[in-house]
Amino acid sequence: MEASFASVKTDLMNNNTAAAVERIQRYLEEPNDIPLNIAITGESKSGKSTFLNALRGIKSKDEGAAPTSMTQTPMEVTPYPHPNYPNVTLWDLPGIGTTKFPADEYLELAGFERFDFFIIISDTRFRENDVKLAQEIQKMKKKFYFVRSKIDNNIRDEERKKDFSKEETLRKIRDDSVQGLRDLGFESPQVFLVSSFKPHIYEFSELHETLERELPAHKRDALLRAMPSFSLKIINKITVFQSRIKYWATLSAAVAAVPVPGLSAATFNLSMMVSVVTDYVTGFGLDKQSLEKLAASSGGL
Repeated sequence: MEASFASVKTDLMNNNTAAAVERIQRYLEEPNDIPLNIAITGESKSGKSTFLNALRGIKSKDEGAAPTSMTQTPMEVTPYPHPNYPNVTLWDLPGIGTTKFPADEYLELAGFERFDFFIIISDTRFRENDVKLAQEIQKMKKKFYFVRSKIDNNIRDEERKKDFSKEETLRKIRDDSVQGLRDLGFESPQVFLVSSFKPHIYEFSELHETLERELPAHKRDALLRAMPSFSLKIINKITVFQSRIKYWATLSAAVAAVPVPGLSAATFNLSMMVSVVTDYVTGFGLDKQSLEKLAASSGGL
């Protein structure tokens, strides 16, 4: 990024404003051109579709949402583009071990090459096929993450007990999930406990932070821009947006220095400000619809 801006400064010092403007525009458009493909797999009724919708910042009733009906089980690899960032696509994969997707051919039939990483979901315990899939993904040198879903259901069930402890319940779920994977031959598994209906609590944020840390830099920026801000831990997202400010400022100055016939600097700056503010509002979920969803999910409505 700094190398790119250094090139812009070199162009400007050489009075090559056109080259600087072209370089800046290319940099600003680049995040929207980098594809990010996320595969989500697990058994039928494990909460895959609800999880997929939560990652896209939408609910099951919204247009373009993955169907969450108990009778609608995906039998094909189905793409769901992000509603605001179409370069980011989440893929709903059929459950492993079905007739159409047998375990020994699963990755090949699902087209594993296209995916940047895999999320393996279970709402009870992970099974032998889940471990086999993870081991095959490992062989392909790709990343995968175990997610234990529907944690809110478990908490609600346990709350009825006299000696209920939320912390103890979460610890037991994690220990059971990790031990189950170890019993199936998987060493040192990491499991994220999530509720797709309450993504602001439990470990959605920890999952995000892990993805950010382990993705290549150019893919990381695409992820950060697209993922909803589930918690106050959004400093990395702020950094991504903040890093673009100097490019916008330099672009504004370059256009002012070299007037374009029929386009005043004031008109360009106003158009640019609208574009930048819209980008920020969308990226941080500050539009009316996103704020209403956040309030509803956190009990504010």
